[in-house]
Amino acid sequence: MSIIVTVPEAEATGPVAELYADDVHDQGHVAAHTKVLALNPEALLAWDGLSRAITARMDRRRYELVTLAAARGARSAHCLLAHGRVASRWIPEEQLLRIARDYRDAGLTPAEVAMMAFAERVSRDAADMTEADSTRLREAGFTDREIVDIALAAAARNFYSRAVQALAVEVEPPGDMSDALRAALVEGL
Repeated sequence: MSIIVTVPEAEATGPVAELYADDVHDQGHVAAHTKVLALNPEALLAWDGLSRAITARMDRRRYELVTLAAARGARSAHCLLAHGRVASRWIPEEQLLRIARDYRDAGLTPAEVAMMAFAERVSRDAADMTEADSTRLREAGFTDREIVDIALAAAARNFYSRAVQALAVEVEPPGDMSDALRAALVEGL
C-alpha cells in the first residue's frame, strides 16, 4: 500500500475531480492509481493526452493486446488487471484466458503474436532490441507508422506501470472480472 496521501473524493476539485469522475464513470469507483497519480493532475492529464495521441490510429483490440504484453513484460499486476478488464470489451473471456496463459498459443493471428512479442520485449529488454525486431513486425504486415505506434504504446505502458509500481500503489482486482481471468492475468508475476 502506498504511503502517498491522496485527495479524498469529497474534497477533490478542478482537474482532480474530473479525473476522479472519469474513473467513477468507467468503473464505478476511483482507482487507487488514479488517486495517487492525480496528485500531479497536469502530468496525469498529459499522460491521457499522450495515450490518445498514440492510439488515435490504432485499433482498440490491437492496443489492448500490445498493452497486455507490455504489462506482462513489466510484471505489472495493476495494468494486467485493468487492461484485462478493458480488453474484455473486444476479446471474449475464453480467448483472454488463453492470451494470459500464453499469447503464442491463443488463437491470435501471426501479426498479433508478433506485435505482442515486440511489446513484451520493449518492457523486458528494450536496450537490446535491434532493427531485426522492427523487421519482424514489417514482415508481419505492419506499416512503419504502425510499428512506431506499437513501440510507443508499449513504452508508454512502461511509464505508467513503473510509476505505479515505484509508488507501491495497491493492486485492485476488478470486481467485474472472473476469478479465473484474474488469476491467469497475474500468474507468474
